[in-house]
Amino acid sequence: MTTQYLQFGRYRFPMEEQARPLVMGILNVTPDSFSDGGQFHSLDLALSRAEQMIADGADIIDIGGESSRPGAEPLPLDEELRRVMPVLYALQDCGKPLSLDTYKPEVMREAIAAGVDMINDINGFRADGALSVVKESDCALCIMHMLRDPTTMQVTPHYDNVTEEVTAFLRERVAAMEQAGIDRRRLCIDPGFGFGKTLEHNLALLRDLGRMMDEVGAPVLAGLSRKSMIGTITGRPVEQRIAGSVAAAIAAVARGARIVRVHDVAETVDALKVWQAVATNS
Repeated sequence: MTTQYLQFGRYRFPMEEQARPLVMGILNVTPDSFSDGGQFHSLDLALSRAEQMIADGADIIDIGGESSRPGAEPLPLDEELRRVMPVLYALQDCGKPLSLDTYKPEVMREAIAAGVDMINDINGFRADGALSVVKESDCALCIMHMLRDPTTMQVTPHYDNVTEEVTAFLRERVAAMEQAGIDRRRLCIDPGFGFGKTLEHNLALLRDLGRMMDEVGAPVLAGLSRKSMIGTITGRPVEQRIAGSVAAAIAAVARGARIVRVHDVAETVDALKVWQAVATNS
């Protein structure tokens, strides 16, 4: 059974089935992200983008300083801190919870000291020292599944049963974090769409989100926005994947996702309002 709320640093979000799904807006302060690399690389542009997402209805702002697109090389620690910390400090009083997308314990430590509300880790908090850094804080922790690492994850990914294997990984990580003394009400899970998965793997995981959430006992965060699976299905280049991405967000929420991580906040917020109005009254 999933928790009834998610402790999100300074905030607390209900996670019951009838609760409104949350929209996490993506703020990449990187020159090389697959979708919007370089667009919000300066502090002024990043803050303007965050303000627009808030006006569009974002519930959470997710700041990322290192690209994790397939084939991406690791970013030096100092450069990641240089990119993300000014944005994190500048947005601290924006009225919305702030998430930081990082797998480096040193970056986690600095972000927690600055008051971040969530750490979103593509590596599932497996780096040496990660659990000890996050366990004494009150920020939410998003545990993601990734096959291998960004440089190799899309090189012939293989699973005997993708849902069972991803679910087992997430269940093990939740157990390890609870054993470290971390409250389950701080945890959510992300199956890692596109992180070492083929289109068929991604579709299987999307169909099985509800089962995964029930078996792991943690709310699901789904990140499908503008990814290659949307391009493969629609035939659209990355800048023309808004409609496909919104459809994927609705599909994820309909199958149990509590949070969707998106580039196109206004369109997703509006679509979810319509979907929920229909679902609530059906």
